Amino acid sequence: MNKRKLRSAAWFGPNDFHGFLHRGWMKNQGWPADMFEGKPVIGICNTWSELTPCNAHFRELAEWVKKGVLEAGGFPVEFPVMSLGEANMRPTAMLFRNLASMDVEESIRANPIDGVVLLMGCDKTTPALLMGAASCDLPTIGLSGGPMLSGKYNGQDIGSGTGLWQMSDDVRAGKMSEEDFRAAESCMNRSKGHCMTMGTASTMACMTEALGMSLPGNAAIPAVDARRATLAQLTGRRAVEMVVADLRMSKVLSRSSFENAIRVNAAIGGSTNAVIHLIAIARRAGIALELKDWDNIGSTLPCLVNLQPSGKYLMEDFYYAGGLPAVLKELIEAGFLDGAAQTVNGKTIGENVAKAPVWNRQVIFPHQAPFKKNAGIAVVVGNLAPDGAVIKPSAATPELMKHRGRAVVFENIEDFEARIDDPNLEIDASSVMVLKYCGPKGYPGMPEVGFMRLPAKLLRQGVKDMVRISDARMSGTSYGTVVLHVAPEAAIGGPLALVQTGDMISLDVAARQLILEVSDADLAERRKKWVALPKPERGYARLYVDHVLQANEGADLDFLVGSSGAEIPRESH
Repeated sequence: MNKRKLRSAAWFGPNDFHGFLHRGWMKNQGWPADMFEGKPVIGICNTWSELTPCNAHFRELAEWVKKGVLEAGGFPVEFPVMSLGEANMRPTAMLFRNLASMDVEESIRANPIDGVVLLMGCDKTTPALLMGAASCDLPTIGLSGGPMLSGKYNGQDIGSGTGLWQMSDDVRAGKMSEEDFRAAESCMNRSKGHCMTMGTASTMACMTEALGMSLPGNAAIPAVDARRATLAQLTGRRAVEMVVADLRMSKVLSRSSFENAIRVNAAIGGSTNAVIHLIAIARRAGIALELKDWDNIGSTLPCLVNLQPSGKYLMEDFYYAGGLPAVLKELIEAGFLDGAAQTVNGKTIGENVAKAPVWNRQVIFPHQAPFKKNAGIAVVVGNLAPDGAVIKPSAATPELMKHRGRAVVFENIEDFEARIDDPNLEIDASSVMVLKYCGPKGYPGMPEVGFMRLPAKLLRQGVKDMVRISDARMSGTSYGTVVLHVAPEAAIGGPLALVQTGDMISLDVAARQLILEVSDADLAERRKKWVALPKPERGYARLYVDHVLQANEGADLDFLVGSSGAEIPRESH
């Protein structure tokens, strides 16, 4: 069926010692001889793990992919890679995103694989797999695990992450009992799948579809919906066809596809984490994408999707309303997207969504009357963030988008945890909360602690939001007037390291400014006393700190940027 010489033929084709070795050992699994006679070998890259609840159903999902591969005349081989679970991994799953990408890249390159299906769900598994696969540049297609069903508690919908932050604050403010808080645990996460809010997992599933790296509809089908299994089977079939057509990642990913994804992120009210991940994926593919592109390309676009944390509804509602194809169609009709961008099914993104319906305008708004205006990621700069910082206006309080306040500084996350609920903490609603040393090198790993919870005493006063600034990230399920990814970070001596309690800070999102009102001379004096953090002594953490780039550069490891291709390794001897 495939006249082009397959990559796997270097392993399974020769009638010599090595061919015998490769074919013979594979046959101990029961594969018949004809599986090694020119069938495209499709590697199913699986991030299944019971420690990654979002991906715990991937064994079942992989079986549906295998059916599709076999139906299309391919040879499916499932292989594991490091699984990154946001809920359980410490100190943060982000520390290991680049390590997982190395696992993906080297596993693909080292094995007899002609094409790849990427099984991804939880936050960091999606970018890690796309980064690693982009560095190999084989025919590749993504398949997300799908979101959970909507959480239900006391007759109300609750969203994963977003509801947790809200209820946790209610407990600390004395508005919710601990008994009710515990009862909500089972009500929130009631099915297989990843977060059903527009958190990072759902955002990156949408980014995968917007980039053209999945079949249409991939982003929103619930994990337990039978149509997710159908999509998995069709994905397996398509992977074989992509190998026959030699449709590699480099033929799908382009500057236009990344610009499309940036605009889609605005339209869905997507996570700020997408900024770092898309920059990293683009640079693995040899495409120059910069932090300023997020502001220049997508910051003035409207949000069309009424989903938590920016709105009301959840991913299940989004799917029933038409899902991402409906949003893509709205954006193309408004002239915001390049409808000619290629996708893995061989059609353009415009062709894929030309007839996409919208079934619920309370969830997906028309571009002429959007849910929120100017909702894309905004990039602010100034002497506090010379290389930029990001804020998500759609999840912020409008009145705080221009604010001047007194800094209350927390030197690290331990300092924050120790003092935030101290009744004697000198802080009020006008203060600006500042958290240091939580960037890529500082934590290390850049954890999702930028969404600093508000002091309990202010919660009891009815305060619901404050300006918060850090070099950390925050969960895509979070909300508030939170400035993140400050670059350069405190750990490398960025200006953030020099901020002191009592300094005045001015934030003006409309003007794209973040200003520390301290003279250059005073900052120079403070810098003389600054002491760098000690480095981790050994292992991956040491490698990471020595080589990780800053947030505005995608927080990838410097030696991983770019593509090495899928050159066949030397034969073993």
